[in-house]
Amino acid sequence: MRTPVSLALLALLAGSAAASQEKTPRPPNVILINIDDLGYADIGPFGSTLHRTPHLDRMASEGRKLTCFYAAPVCSPSRASLLTGCLPKRVGIPGVLFPGNVAGLHPNERTLAEFLKDRGYATLIVGKWHLGDQPEFLPTRQGFDHYFGIPYSNDMGPDADGARSDLGKPLPDPARKPHPPIPLLRDEIVIERVRGEEQTTLVARYTEEAEKFVRAHADRSFFLYLAHTAVHFPLYPGKAFQGKSKNGLYGDWVEEMDWSVGRVLSAVRDLKIAERTLVLFVSDNGGTPRAVNAPLRGHKASTLEGGMRVPAIVWWPGTIPAGTATGEVTGMIDVLPTVVKLAGGAVPSEPALDGRDAWPVYSGSSGGKSAHEFFPYFQGNALSAIRSGPWKLELKSGKLFDLDADIGESKDVAAENGAVVKNLRDLASKVAADLGDGAPGPGCRPAGRAAKARPILDAEGNVRPENRGEKARFE
Repeated sequence: MRTPVSLALLALLAGSAAASQEKTPRPPNVILINIDDLGYADIGPFGSTLHRTPHLDRMASEGRKLTCFYAAPVCSPSRASLLTGCLPKRVGIPGVLFPGNVAGLHPNERTLAEFLKDRGYATLIVGKWHLGDQPEFLPTRQGFDHYFGIPYSNDMGPDADGARSDLGKPLPDPARKPHPPIPLLRDEIVIERVRGEEQTTLVARYTEEAEKFVRAHADRSFFLYLAHTAVHFPLYPGKAFQGKSKNGLYGDWVEEMDWSVGRVLSAVRDLKIAERTLVLFVSDNGGTPRAVNAPLRGHKASTLEGGMRVPAIVWWPGTIPAGTATGEVTGMIDVLPTVVKLAGGAVPSEPALDGRDAWPVYSGSSGGKSAHEFFPYFQGNALSAIRSGPWKLELKSGKLFDLDADIGESKDVAAENGAVVKNLRDLASKVAADLGDGAPGPGCRPAGRAAKARPILDAEGNVRPENRGEKARFE
């Protein structure tokens, strides 16, 4: 029989344990908002006077601008970097994937979602996946509890689906072969065929899915990856936004995208979880010629700054200093190691990653310096340029730019900086010895390969068996 003293002691110990648990900080929620083909200066915080982006303006005033944040030049490689912490070539995704491709992100690669799921996070991706549309490559096989979206770009459907340019001309086929219809998936099941009319609803529907997830998981740690179709061509802003901007359909879609960001951040604020929620807003690559990349030179698909340096804002009220900016080098490759560490996890030393913990840069602590000695610019499998500090060397032309003094890459200063050129070429040789320049090097890992690749929807709208729900065909 327990005495009153022993009962009191047990109660005291239980109370102490409970108090200790309450003081243990919960890992932060993580929201990644990835916009498709957004230009460097398409939003107010990065200098736009053309587009109205009040929600991103507020996000930047409450957070920190990352003005030297690097992605890959095009979609699939950039997303591979974001989710694996690796340069695209290292994980076998140097180029864009198309419907029915045999290749995809290898199932053995551990994604950010898998690391966070292991830490007890609820995980959701909404929007564009673009890392393989075969069953073994879908997000639900890569650490995400649920998925709602199109598994690749919104232009990867036939012209008959309404994919027409804003000038009224048929959309050019980037793969130079007919595309199958575009599917909308929930988890691994096709729920709709997406034509032009449906595309105008996607931003609103994606936003609704994101809000529902945030509200449903406010009491536990969650990871939301919101990868918008906007503002990729063809342009399909929601009807409520059409004709409202000063920049045609493109501007309409930029402004609808800003509205979406505002809705997600409002949900976080309303639930009073802002002080334990990290949000990163970023574009997947540089903007196209219809975007504004000034003062950068070049556009998407190039290794000029305008092709790979993208607008980025990091937000965590009470933790990240408000209204600040940094020009330290960070990028997609740094997101995984940074977030996993914040979540209390650890990234193993093998297999190799290219990213580094960017928290000192995000938070402005410890001097806020980049952990990168150098940054390589790959265009597909080719090593095109390399940067160290302010210096960027174009390897083929031999042109050298001081990006601190000349962000627009307008003045070649190689002749008066021979020692810098030699150092950068030595660094490029080090990268090539690891990853190769052209053919994959010894540090590269293969992409996944599907045993029998075929599109999710065939040309007639039939759904392959493994993606069938109640319907087997979409008219």
